[in-house]
Amino acid sequence: MIGILGKSGRITEMKEVIELMKNDSCECKDSVFVAAIKTYAKTGMPDEALSLFKSIPQFNCVNWTESFNTILQIMVNESRFDDAGRLFLDNSSRWEVSSRIQSLNLLMRTLCEKGCSDVALQVFQEMDYQGIHPDRESYQVLMRGLCQDGKLNEGIHLLYSMFWRISLKGSGEDVVIYRTLLDALCDNGKVEEAVEILGKILRKGLKAPKRCRIRIDLSQCSNFEDVESIKRLINEALVKGGIPSLASYRAMAVDLYNENNINDGDKVLKEMQDRGFRPTPSVYEAKLAAFCRRGELDAVKVVEVEMVKANCVPTVKFYNIVVRGLCEGGKSACAIGYLKKMAKQMGCVADEETYGVLVDGLCREGKFLEASRVLEEMLVKSYWPCAETYNGLIKGLCSMGRQYEAVMWLEEMISQEDFPWSASEQQHNPKKERKIGGSCPSVLKALPRTDCDASYLL
Repeated sequence: MIGILGKSGRITEMKEVIELMKNDSCECKDSVFVAAIKTYAKTGMPDEALSLFKSIPQFNCVNWTESFNTILQIMVNESRFDDAGRLFLDNSSRWEVSSRIQSLNLLMRTLCEKGCSDVALQVFQEMDYQGIHPDRESYQVLMRGLCQDGKLNEGIHLLYSMFWRISLKGSGEDVVIYRTLLDALCDNGKVEEAVEILGKILRKGLKAPKRCRIRIDLSQCSNFEDVESIKRLINEALVKGGIPSLASYRAMAVDLYNENNINDGDKVLKEMQDRGFRPTPSVYEAKLAAFCRRGELDAVKVVEVEMVKANCVPTVKFYNIVVRGLCEGGKSACAIGYLKKMAKQMGCVADEETYGVLVDGLCREGKFLEASRVLEEMLVKSYWPCAETYNGLIKGLCSMGRQYEAVMWLEEMISQEDFPWSASEQQHNPKKERKIGGSCPSVLKALPRTDCDASYLL
């Protein structure tokens, strides 16, 4: 109920239900508070989000790790670093918060995204004093942030700390962190230093046998001008220089695809298969997402065929990427075909994201009748659309003269107590009377008095 009220922007009613929940002392799930906190943040009410989090101990909730991580991220996004620091100090050691390292990684990630990698580095250095051991994600987040901000010396020192902390066994998954630094050094004209550090990575980081350590002959590269070729040679050395493993190939391929570097990603994928490793769904999901970001929607079918040939079954996430890509590319009609394909595949059930993206995509293209049919199926599966989805569909149906269908959807909307007022309207008018009449919402104005029986609603 709290989630539905939050989606429809009914903040006052959501507060009332939260208060009832506290008074009833019923067991509360962490996800309920996460949804409410995100709703407050989305509607520009960070103080309300912070107040709700601080009141969680008054509820019957035994684990609120995700709520803690969510409010921490919101405070950093709002540049309220003092509040974020106090939150961490006051709550990170509570037994209701199960993982401090997860919270710190999230904090560092958000800081790096805001260009504050120096502050993230301070957080990282404080881990020792807190008795917390950084994990692979900690290094990956911080290394990427430092390199993006041009702090390469700090990145090199971070690399050396990895050698005696998490790389003692030569894990292949570390290859993504190494690659981030080496690429940044090359991009900043420090090619010789990158090659020198590559040798140390192969010896100390990846524990590569001598026979596997690939030497890069820089004399073949004219004046170091062809930076991309040098980076390609370094990537090849990282992949072939370490002990072959599924984790290293997967990590490198996904990282390359995430950068839209499809050609190099395909080379790693081929090397992976030639070595006898079967790609995981995450590799093909990353490749598909790269094609969609580049607008190459014709490649969707090719990736799907490749995936099946590799004995890898498409997942719900894979199909959601397909549907989103097709809808954003103006091909929502094709996306409907994938919805039908999901229904035929065992264990692959379309979720709320699938239907929501498809309905919105069809409405953007003016295919409101098709959107109505998909929305009907969505409701049958007990997924509830947000108010914006209803509003867009109703206005679209009215614009094409289908007032009867529009009224039917309006009644469905009202039956769910999901009135078509925006979140901002409710925020500025919290005491606004909830009835159909008086001040008329725009969605109702779209229904003409003379052409349909909805005039009584106005």
